[in-house]
Amino acid sequence: MKSKYDSEPLRTCVSPLGVFRYGVHAPRFRAANQRETDHLVRLGTTDQGRAQMNQANFPAGDVVENSADTIFEIPNPFPFRGATFICKSWADSSAARPESIRLPDPGPVSMFKSLERSLGQENISQIESTIIALPRPVQLALATTSTDPRDLMLLAAASCRFVLDKGTDRPGGLSYHVDDRGKAQPVIHDQDLFEAVANNAHLPADYREAMVLRPGVQGGNEIVGEWRRPGSHIYEYLRRNSYIPWGHYAANMAHDAVRYAAGDLTPEDIQGLRHLYYQRTYLRVAEMLHIDTGPGRTCLSPQALENLRSGIVDALDKATPESPLAFSATLWGWNYGFDFAPSGYRLHASHQQIHQQFALVPDRIEVVEDAGRPSGQTFACGDLVQAFIRAYRRATGKGFFDCYLNALRANRRMDQDKSGPADLVVYEDENVMLFVPKAQTSQWELQIMPLAPVGNILETDAGVRRSLDRAMLIAMRILSGLGAAMVTVIEYSKRFNVRERDQHLLYAFLPRLPQSPGAFSEAQQRWINGHYPEDFARACRLKLDQALEVFKA
Repeated sequence: MKSKYDSEPLRTCVSPLGVFRYGVHAPRFRAANQRETDHLVRLGTTDQGRAQMNQANFPAGDVVENSADTIFEIPNPFPFRGATFICKSWADSSAARPESIRLPDPGPVSMFKSLERSLGQENISQIESTIIALPRPVQLALATTSTDPRDLMLLAAASCRFVLDKGTDRPGGLSYHVDDRGKAQPVIHDQDLFEAVANNAHLPADYREAMVLRPGVQGGNEIVGEWRRPGSHIYEYLRRNSYIPWGHYAANMAHDAVRYAAGDLTPEDIQGLRHLYYQRTYLRVAEMLHIDTGPGRTCLSPQALENLRSGIVDALDKATPESPLAFSATLWGWNYGFDFAPSGYRLHASHQQIHQQFALVPDRIEVVEDAGRPSGQTFACGDLVQAFIRAYRRATGKGFFDCYLNALRANRRMDQDKSGPADLVVYEDENVMLFVPKAQTSQWELQIMPLAPVGNILETDAGVRRSLDRAMLIAMRILSGLGAAMVTVIEYSKRFNVRERDQHLLYAFLPRLPQSPGAFSEAQQRWINGHYPEDFARACRLKLDQALEVFKA
């Protein structure tokens, strides 16, 4: 029987009935054969000694396929994120072995040891000169993959000029060149090699500190915030001249709290990284509303932060449309991990140490060459969510996120196997849910969503913020436990001046996998997956206890 929603024009997998809907392709087709010639050749020889020919590639007539692989097509919950396509044969294989959904741990790599075997351990100087003379693409590959500090120290010395401490010959800092304008710049011979080797955690700590970790070594960006707790230390840098209009801020683990892997992060670290984001946002919004923010040169306590947030919410509730905020949306993101291809392509991120970036987005922007429109609204990705959920309510009469939560709770396996796991939820507390989206835009995508309709960090009280921070660390530790080395995390949030209370804050965790670099399919918002989302959720839950161990320490 057809539902009254069957003709629903919105392209989303979230039905107003509170279930997921998706399509199934069962391809059967004929391909007309227009080939004019055959080119039959021997490809090689089988292990039985018979010739292996290529006649299968040159059929005599048309090709008929009566049962090609079944493909699931799942519209993303949010239409602007495209659709996910799952090949049934691939996914069935993963369903039989959910523990196989992981990346292998990288093995040890040492050019030094390889050359010792061929040149002899006594020829140290020849080994060192050989590594220094390697072709640049080989050096870049070695800089990102070597686990031998001897390789990395040689490459570091080739990438820049160190000032060495007398008596130890260890790096005491970088050598600087003063240019014609009187500005001091570090002497870096090869910027790509410099970044690649400095991002390798196997480079000795004193090299990394001298190259990238010491405050100020990466430039003159002012430090305008700080989080310090026993065992945790974070600086907040201001990026004045930013690719983000009006500048942005970066919360970086400090030189005395070195974290090169998500598995090294502590609950205090994630709390600090997020605290600086909350604090900077609340301070800036409070200033726009002429709210007293207290004395400077101090890190707000959790209670002071919550008091400031409450004051902002009260002021916004009383604000009139005639007094809009100059900045009305948050921009927050996290590039975790780094890699550099030997061909010179940067594969992910651009900065050493674990860091997060954040900014405020202006509400309006000057429109050029449009006399009828002196200003227009700026872009924030959360606006796409808001526009869609408004359209969803107009079309269905129901709140999208209510239907979405119901669909997540009522999920059924895509392959209809009632004996297999069906739960998409990986972790949940009283405030937030960490789950696998039904239509993943990265093969290992995870999302975090508050259970209540809080749409931005001004609407999140202290309890929700704690839950978000905890779930964020759990998500990163799970993905790291599965072998993910590069993860992008983004926030979809509601503008401060949107009065509707039906949008939920959303965080998307998007790992980059070795066999999924992004090509024409992804450019068309067609996301290809090799597993069912239910099986990936199970693989994540297998790592949950390990991820929770950090909170017991």
